[in-house]
Amino acid sequence: MFMFNHFRVNFVSCIHNTLCCLAVLPCRLATGSSFMATSVLIAAVVGGGVLLLMRRLFPRQKAAQLLRYPAGTMRGKTVIVTGANSGIGKALAGELLKLHARVIMACRDLRSAEDAAQDMKRQAGPEQGEVVIKHLDLASLRSVKKFCEEVNKEESRVDVLVNNAGIYQCPYTKTEDGFEMQLGVNHLGHFLLTHLLLDLLKVSAPSRIVVVSSKLYKYGHISFNDLNSEGKYNKAFCYSQSKLANLLFTLELARQLEGTGVTVNALTPGIVRTKLGRHVQIPLLAKPLFHLASLVFFKSPLEGAQTPLYLACSTEVEGMSGKCFANCEEEELTADATDEQAAKKLWDTSRRMVGLANQPGASSAGT
Repeated sequence: MFMFNHFRVNFVSCIHNTLCCLAVLPCRLATGSSFMATSVLIAAVVGGGVLLLMRRLFPRQKAAQLLRYPAGTMRGKTVIVTGANSGIGKALAGELLKLHARVIMACRDLRSAEDAAQDMKRQAGPEQGEVVIKHLDLASLRSVKKFCEEVNKEESRVDVLVNNAGIYQCPYTKTEDGFEMQLGVNHLGHFLLTHLLLDLLKVSAPSRIVVVSSKLYKYGHISFNDLNSEGKYNKAFCYSQSKLANLLFTLELARQLEGTGVTVNALTPGIVRTKLGRHVQIPLLAKPLFHLASLVFFKSPLEGAQTPLYLACSTEVEGMSGKCFANCEEEELTADATDEQAAKKLWDTSRRMVGLANQPGASSAGT
């Protein structure tokens, strides 16, 4: 059973590699005028086989039940959503807007954010909250600091901070500050962002922090000896490491925030149709198959947004902190994700990396 579950979790991540190999077969088996016919035949056979296998491994479930909260549930509350211009972030921001929240879209691409905001407003209807767009590049500590300076100056309260933005399996690159890109954006950028907004979150208590992780955290560990992956780079491992870092950050932050009225919980949204996989190269012949498979087996962005919406709005999680949720239910984590010593070590290491270690009270949250 363990081996089957292990394979099931990895299947969607690795299946494109199999298809990459199969997709090049027409080039080797066909020449001249027979190329197209052979390509179509192989694509049909491979596609049918893969879809059948996926259906067996991932039985089609009923559409996720969408949460329904009374209009005005979030009236008077300010919510920051990073990466709110697409995918889960956009779907979540749109739902919060319908609930009359003041939604701050923290996005790197302002043009895309403007388009997303207009779309969200159209869908929200005449009775809706307010949208504010602010620039935030999580690959730049300078940008994170500027964003937080503006928010602390202009906003009287922040009720919910949703650390949603992320990058997935990109080629090896470094952030403006020299961090491996996935660790820098997925963990360190949000780490600094959260710290610099904690005072405002405390003033707004009871308030909440929501951290979007991934089930792929199970296939990573924190490589303290080479966090920037300068010795060896494996893009899949680095993504899993960054998502594990999200969970360890949640664990330690919850401990640090005890008694403040600020709670922090993480979530794993599952497999969702978003632009997160834009760096994954899929052969031309396989693209239609993947598109069809995503429609059949993956969650829509709105379905993927249900758990962060639940953690942002629901009275059922009031006072809960340091937990992880999936499908709006508490999820049991592996030992690596609940290792308190590793969480504390990562906390101290991260503070040094983002330049917080030399501040007074360096080991404490919000100082």
